[in-house]
Amino acid sequence: MVNMWTKLRKITFWILIYQLILQENAVSSEETPGCDSIVRPTNGSLYLPVKPRGSSTSLSLALTICAIILVFIVLVANGFNLIRKYIYEDKDNLDTDFDAGGRVSSGLTATTIVSQWTWAATLLQSSAVAANNGISGPFWYAAGATIPLLMFATLSVQMKTRAPGAKTFLQVIQARFGSRPHLVFCFFALLTNVIVTAMLMLGGCAVLTTLVQGLSLELAAVTLVTVIGACTFIGGLGATFYMSYFNTTIVFVVMFIFLIKVYHEGEGDQERNPLGSIERVYDLVSCSEGPEGNHARSYLTFLSSDSIMFGIINIVGNFGTVFVDQSYWQSSVAAKPREGMWGFLAAGLVWFSIPFTFATTMGMGYIALGTYYGEPLLSNAEVSAGLVPPAVAQSLMGKAGETLMVLMILMAVTSTGSAEVMAITSIIVYDLYQIHLKPFRRLTDSNCCILCGKSRGRMANRRDQCECSSMTDCIACTQDDKAISECNRTVKPNFKCKHHGNYRTYLNILRDKRDWCIVWVAMAIIPLTLLFDIIQVSLEFVYYFMGVLVGSSVFPIILSMFWARLTGKAIMYGAILGCLAGIFSWLLSASILNKEFNMSKFITNSAGNEFEISMLIANCVAIFSGAAITIIMSFVTKRHISEFETAETWEKTRDIDNPLSPWPELYIREFHITEMKLVYNRPSLEQMMTEFKKTNIIAFIVGSTTTILMIVFWPAVMTAIDIMSQSQFKQWIHLSDVWSFTAGIFIIATPLFMEIYSIVTQFKHKNARVRVHAAPEHELNNIMRSASPQVKTNSAGQLEQFNV
Repeated sequence: MVNMWTKLRKITFWILIYQLILQENAVSSEETPGCDSIVRPTNGSLYLPVKPRGSSTSLSLALTICAIILVFIVLVANGFNLIRKYIYEDKDNLDTDFDAGGRVSSGLTATTIVSQWTWAATLLQSSAVAANNGISGPFWYAAGATIPLLMFATLSVQMKTRAPGAKTFLQVIQARFGSRPHLVFCFFALLTNVIVTAMLMLGGCAVLTTLVQGLSLELAAVTLVTVIGACTFIGGLGATFYMSYFNTTIVFVVMFIFLIKVYHEGEGDQERNPLGSIERVYDLVSCSEGPEGNHARSYLTFLSSDSIMFGIINIVGNFGTVFVDQSYWQSSVAAKPREGMWGFLAAGLVWFSIPFTFATTMGMGYIALGTYYGEPLLSNAEVSAGLVPPAVAQSLMGKAGETLMVLMILMAVTSTGSAEVMAITSIIVYDLYQIHLKPFRRLTDSNCCILCGKSRGRMANRRDQCECSSMTDCIACTQDDKAISECNRTVKPNFKCKHHGNYRTYLNILRDKRDWCIVWVAMAIIPLTLLFDIIQVSLEFVYYFMGVLVGSSVFPIILSMFWARLTGKAIMYGAILGCLAGIFSWLLSASILNKEFNMSKFITNSAGNEFEISMLIANCVAIFSGAAITIIMSFVTKRHISEFETAETWEKTRDIDNPLSPWPELYIREFHITEMKLVYNRPSLEQMMTEFKKTNIIAFIVGSTTTILMIVFWPAVMTAIDIMSQSQFKQWIHLSDVWSFTAGIFIIATPLFMEIYSIVTQFKHKNARVRVHAAPEHELNNIMRSASPQVKTNSAGQLEQFNV
C-alpha cells in the first residue's frame, strides 16, 4: 500500500512538472494583443450601444413552433403505441403504461436518461456558472451532475437483482419497513419531483418571456404544460422514450450550431459576429476581470474557490435529485434486465458533453461579448435567472438565435416535464392509492398473494397454499381478451375469469385514476410556477437549495438496496432529522456570515460569497447527517441479524410482483431458465446474483473510476496551470469539441440502429410464429422434431414460439 501511494505521488509530481513546463513555453511564445485593440471602438467617451436585447420573436411564431411540436408529439406517441401493440404485442395494462413492457434497449434508455437529465437548468444554470466563475464552471457543473448518473448504474443493478418486480423504489421501502417509512419517503420523492419541476418551469418561462414578444408568464406556463401533458397522456412512459430521442437530437444539433458560431465560424464582420474563433474569444476573455475568488481575478483559471464550492454543492444536490427522483428508477425498470446498467453509464458520459460544451460556449461567449461591448449584457439578477444563453444567441444570431433557443428550451422542458409527471403519477397510483388509500386486498406482508390472500412459496402451509397461476397461462383470460378486442362498442364486456377478472377490473380502475392523475398533476404545474414567481425565488437559489431538502434521504435509499441490517426507524429519522439539520445549519451559517437574520439576503447571491458558503455547509450537513443518523440507529436498534433474517429481508423485496404478469416470466426468457408456471416459482436470489455478477462489477468499476478521475485527478492536473495560455485554451475547446461530437454521433445513431434492429427482429419472430400456427397438421411432427428449445406445444396441441 505504501509503495503504491509513493508511485502515485511520483506520477502526480511529474504531471505537475510537465504542465508547468508547458505553461512556461506557451506563455513565452505567445503574446496577447493589447486589450484596447480588440474592444469595440467608442464614440468619444461613450461606448457604441450594445446590440438590442429586446425580444424580436413574435408570439405567433412561438405558438406555431409549439403547435408543430404538439402535433409531432401526438404522431410519435401514437406511432409508439401501434408498434408496441402490433409488433411487440404488449398487453394493454397498467404496468405497460409505466414500464413500457420492461424491454427497452440500452440505447433508448441512454437517450432517455440524457434527455431527462437535460433540464432547462442544465442549459441555463451551467452557462450562468461559466459567466460568473469562468472556464472551471462548466467542468464542475458537468462533473458534479455526471457522477450521480454513473453511480446510479450500480443501484439499478441492485434493484433488478433484489426487487425485480418493483415499479418504484418506494415499493421496496414498503416491503422492507412498512407503512410509516414508506409514507415518509413518498413525501421526499414527491418533494424532489416538485423541486425539479419548479426549476424546469422557472428556467423555461424565463427564457420564453424574454425572447417572445407579448408572451406573459401565465401564457408561457400554460403553453409548456399543454405540450408536457399531451406527450404524457397519449403515450405514457413508452412514448417519452421515443420523444426523448428526438429531443436529445435537437439539443445536440442546436448546441453544435452555437459552438460553430462562437468558436469556428472565422473572423469576418465583427459587427455581425464579434467572436467567431477560439483566438478571438481568448483575447477578449483574457481582457476581462474575473471574480475575487479566482486566481489573479482571471476567468481562465481552475484556481477558483467559488467554482470548487459550487462543485461540492452540485455533487451533493444532484445525488438527491437522481437517487430520490422516481423518474430515473422507472427508466431503470423499463430497461431490459441486463441493459439498464449500460444505458446509465452511456448516458452519464454522453450527458457530460452537454453542459461542458454548451456552457463553455455560451458562458465564455457571454464574457467575451461583455468585454467587446464594454459592459455586461445582463444584470446580476438576469444572470441568476439563467438568461445568459438567450442573450448570447440573440447578440450573435438575432432572430434566428432566439428561435433556436426557444426550440431548445421547449425540447428540454418537454422531455424532463413528461418524465416528472409520470414519476409523480406512478407514486400516486402505485404507492399511495394502491397501497394506502384503496388497495385491492389488504395484506399482512408482501408474501401473500393479492389474488387469493394466501401465502406463497417458502411461507406457505401445504394445506393453505396459494395456487394462483399467471394470466399468461389462463385460458379464461385469453378468451376475455379476445372478446374485448372483437367488441366494437364503447362499453366493453366485463372480465369473466374467476381467478383474475376482479383484479383486472381493479387495474382498469387504476388506469382511469392514472389518466386523471396526469391531467391534474400537469395542471398543478401552472400554479406552482406562478407561486415561485410571486415569492421571487430565483432559479439559482432553487438549484443550490435542493440538496438541503432531499440530500438527507440519499444514503437511506442506497442502504435499503444493499444493507439487510437497516431498520425502518433508522431511515425514517435519518431522512427527517438530516433535512432539519441541513435547514438549521443553512439559517445559522447565513445569519453568521451576513451578521443578521435577513431571508432576502439568504436567498440572493450577492457580491460576496456568503450565499455559496452557507449553501455548501447546509448541503454537506444534510447528506452526511442523514447518513450518520441512519447507520448509527441501525446498529443501535438491530444489534444482531442472522443469516435467515438476511435471506428473508431480500425475499420480501422479491415478493413484490404483479400476478397478471409475474417478473419471473421476463427473467426466465432473458436468462434461458426453465419456465415455471406458478407465480411463486422463480429464480433464486443466488441465481439472480450470479446472472448479474458481471454487470454489477462493471457498473461499480466504471462508476467509481470515472468519479475519481473527474473529481480528483482531472482537477488536480488543471490546478497546475495558473492561467491558461492561448494554446492551452485552444486545446481545452478542442477537447470539448471532440467529446461533444463523439457523444452526439453516438446518442443519435446508436438508439436508432438498436430500435430498428429490435423491431425488425420482433417482426420476423411474429411472422415465424404465424407460419407455425398455420402449418398443416401432417407437417406438425416434422416441425416438432426440428424445433429449437424456444418452441413448444400448448394445451390445444398448437405450436408456440417464445420471443427471446
